[in-house]
Amino acid sequence: MTTTHLSDAERMDRHYRYQRFIYDLTRTHYLIGRKHLIADLSPAPGATVLEIGCGTAWNLVRAAQRYPHARIYGVDVSNAMLDTARAAIKRRGLASRICVAQADATKFSAAEVFGIPTFDRVFFSYALSMIPGWCDALDVGASQVAPGGSLHVVDFGQCDRLPVSFKAALFAFLDHYTVTPRADLEQVCWQVCNRHGLSVSFQRLHRGYTDYAVLTRSNLSI
Repeated sequence: MTTTHLSDAERMDRHYRYQRFIYDLTRTHYLIGRKHLIADLSPAPGATVLEIGCGTAWNLVRAAQRYPHARIYGVDVSNAMLDTARAAIKRRGLASRICVAQADATKFSAAEVFGIPTFDRVFFSYALSMIPGWCDALDVGASQVAPGGSLHVVDFGQCDRLPVSFKAALFAFLDHYTVTPRADLEQVCWQVCNRHGLSVSFQRLHRGYTDYAVLTRSNLSI
């Protein structure tokens, strides 16, 4: 028997080949925290913003609309999702303001992909729970934050102040879609900050449903 080993890109393309067409409609009600993250970015005019794991570009479009003077970029490992993203960006007349590209979150270089070595804002929105090598992805994201910039992360929390039955049902649902809430996200954020000379603030929102972290680089960082 021959075992076929799919790359992360192939695995995600297969998973979202058809689901991408209804992805945003089915995620609106439980990806709580996305709007909070976008509002918290607050980039200065002319600043660069990068989403790692941009999917269908739902966040990129809203960031571009909210911050019309920022330069918006996104990467995703799935070419299928990027096809949907580019269509959404074009449909909203934002093709000149949003640039997306295919890249593996765990090992890409923004300098090679976009010709930009660091960004004023970098963010993950419900992406780390879907990336097998999520610790590496977080490390890569932190390495591409400019002096005075910040890395924002929103994802599923451990629902520690919600009913046990709710948590069990939610986690079973997420597991069906190969989504794994990261119980040690805060610990890994601290480790990443120590390696990259960043500071971190970490919040557990919505009774533990949402984890929200901001990793900030000092203006004095090199």
